[in-house]
Amino acid sequence: MSTQDLVPSPVGPVDVEQAEAALVERYPRLVRIAYLVLPPSFGRNRRVLTAHALVQRSLPRRRVPGPDVPGPRRAEDAVDPGYAYVRGEVLRQALVAGLPLRRLALPHRAQFPPLLPHVWGLRLFPRVGGADELALDQQLSRLSGAGRAAYVLRGLERQGDPEVLRVLAAAGVEDPAAALAEADALEDPAPAGPAIPADGTEPQQDGPARVGEQGGPGRTGARDQDGHGGSAAVAPGGPALPRRLSGAALLESDEFDPCALQARPTDLMRRRQHARAAFVALVALVVCGTLLGLPGDGWGRNGAAAPSYARNPAAEAALDPAAVKKADPAAWPAATRQDFSVWPARGGLTGDSALLRRALAVWARPGGSVQSSATPGTPVGPPMGPPQLLFAGRVDAMRVVLFHDGLRAVRYAEPVEGTAGAALDFARTDAADTVGAAALVVSRASGNVRYLMAPWVRETAVRDLLAPAKGPRPLGRDADGVTDPLPTPAPAGACTRWNALQVRDREGLRLLTDLGEEAPARLLWGPPSAASDATGTEARKAWARTACQLTAVRAHGVRSVNAWRFARQPLPEGAGQATWVCTRAETWRGTGSRVLAQFLVPSPEVPAALAARSEGSPACGVRDPRVLAGVLWKAPGGAWFVLAAGSPDFTSLETSGGVKGRSDGPLLTVRAEAGARADLDGTLPDGTRRAALR
Repeated sequence: MSTQDLVPSPVGPVDVEQAEAALVERYPRLVRIAYLVLPPSFGRNRRVLTAHALVQRSLPRRRVPGPDVPGPRRAEDAVDPGYAYVRGEVLRQALVAGLPLRRLALPHRAQFPPLLPHVWGLRLFPRVGGADELALDQQLSRLSGAGRAAYVLRGLERQGDPEVLRVLAAAGVEDPAAALAEADALEDPAPAGPAIPADGTEPQQDGPARVGEQGGPGRTGARDQDGHGGSAAVAPGGPALPRRLSGAALLESDEFDPCALQARPTDLMRRRQHARAAFVALVALVVCGTLLGLPGDGWGRNGAAAPSYARNPAAEAALDPAAVKKADPAAWPAATRQDFSVWPARGGLTGDSALLRRALAVWARPGGSVQSSATPGTPVGPPMGPPQLLFAGRVDAMRVVLFHDGLRAVRYAEPVEGTAGAALDFARTDAADTVGAAALVVSRASGNVRYLMAPWVRETAVRDLLAPAKGPRPLGRDADGVTDPLPTPAPAGACTRWNALQVRDREGLRLLTDLGEEAPARLLWGPPSAASDATGTEARKAWARTACQLTAVRAHGVRSVNAWRFARQPLPEGAGQATWVCTRAETWRGTGSRVLAQFLVPSPEVPAALAARSEGSPACGVRDPRVLAGVLWKAPGGAWFVLAAGSPDFTSLETSGGVKGRSDGPLLTVRAEAGARADLDGTLPDGTRRAALR
């Protein structure tokens, strides 16, 4: 039913101006109601746009009459009639939009994707919430549209059961009592720990965040997210943890707010392909029209063009499963270089030509239903020749194929049952050495990861980086080298555990960690010129306090992460000795490295605090091992100090701006006021001035 039918308002007559005022004033709430009632099968992008469209179409064209026989006044009738009418129209349209299209029935306008608002080139969706919001969204998806409407009216609008039944009946629900029963059966989602920001980072603030009584750091000489320089301080114990919310209260969270949106691009490769195809079609049309107008004979059907791609010999060889390369299983022990090129083909489906053909075809021409991902800087084009087969087998209800073409590791996965849900993942792995080629991710499911181990790996174990005193736990492997499931560090949430993969090869122990990519990253410890695997006692103790900062380099194409202690600094008022650690994440592509300067107070239970960060800087690396950073720190007695430290080759440090001070050598301690901001730089032996990391 359209808003033009002008169903009488059950709460009194409504003028167009009154309805418009209610719509504008309560627009975010109306859109939230529409978003929650719409079926989750639409996808979040379409739900957002449809919710806005339904609300914007709920304005009547003329005055809406009230009921013919006014009933007795109730407490629920105190609501603004304009808002009540618009809300009813929003519910009516949202329920109609969720109805399936029938072949012989005339479709309603709400059942089609909205013409306005329309967004080109972007996908919009609300902010991602926590586990509680996800659990509630999953439970709401199992309800009917009327059941979701009843739950929203009761939880979001705080309406009693009689009023819910009346509103549902007015919105066209055939059995409001059944819808209310569905809402009654919905349970609150189970507790999932403390709430955190949607992007997984700690809350930022414009100014110093105080440190606790034991003292804690902020940032000096850094820029905040708005581009302003200055200092920032962080609390020693992290932000306060709110209590878990009920399902009704969760409806107010950002997870279900279609007015506070995040934007991501659409499939850029497909868009580029479509643009090219349209351009080629236009050029072809112009050329054909021109040739048809010429007298006499013109070009042949194909002119001077080469055979089509499908008939090109090199392309055919790359897509031929019989031409796929397979390394000799006995080749790797005697190989001069142990990398992916000597991995034997393993798995129970290496002889399945149909599976390999599908995997190669999807690699060359991924369809619109394929979920594709690639690490930054990794080309996603088809293979230039027959690739090498590393694995083909069944893992976690998926058929998985792993290829390597000398530059990339490519993972293809398809469900064992059905044809939907194929995935294609690219990871750059060129110049991988023995450790870099020790493992590849073969499966991700239910928060767990499985690795396919290199044939030269002798032992595999799991080590919790946050528990350095705890020994490793053995990790089993099957005959093909696939490990048992290993819980991965959550990309967002309270950092209470960080599982790393410990492997032993003929050279010794290695430590690898999953950063959300196909190839795990190697963890190192020590000065850039002499870094080694982070398996020693000192290294494990340092990584126990800095591992949670690895979330800053997730999905960034990271090859290895090295941490090293570049300074120790006595704290004022006899508070002990602080430690400065620099962490540098190197990438497979060679550019885009990220540097983190971290400050550690004497207490081993307090995690490292991020003092500064930089991307693309050579600092803290082999080419330029120098690093300089500072923090604003509160002493146990309540006084504030600017603390700064540089690598040993700094001859002097100096602060300017809100705090002025100077020292000879790589350490600086200056008394400051709470919230003070300062710029920090240092001098090298040759007189060069170097600014602190920002």
